[in-house]
Amino acid sequence: MNSKHMQIGEVAARTELSLRTIRHYEETGLVVPSARSQGGFRLYTEADVARLMVIRRMKPLGFTLDEMRSLLEATDRLDAGEELPPEEREELLGRVRGYEEAARQRVADLRTRLARAEEFAATLRERLVQSAAPAKAP
Repeated sequence: MNSKHMQIGEVAARTELSLRTIRHYEETGLVVPSARSQGGFRLYTEADVARLMVIRRMKPLGFTLDEMRSLLEATDRLDAGEELPPEEREELLGRVRGYEEAARQRVADLRTRLARAEEFAATLRERLVQSAAPAKAP
């Protein structure tokens, strides 16, 4: 993996998150800059960007910061490259499976809500078309 460091502005541009949001995620412990420059600037790696992308993808699905933290802890342990006891590995995989199922359900719920919103917009559009038509003479 590339160990090139990026400053927060580049990370914000790449993740489409605001500087304030990235700092908030740092304050809550969800992502920690991999390093600091001699001038004290936050420095991030590709792994940090990937972590922020997980958070960014969870946010619109309504996951809480604690849920994000729980998933990231599980994936961090699974990705650490060390041998895990089978029961711990299964618990971590079960946690990831639970979040995958929750994400699928939330996506399905959003699709339903979107379909209803599109129906509503179409109803309004049709109403405007009917209202704009000249009135028929009796």
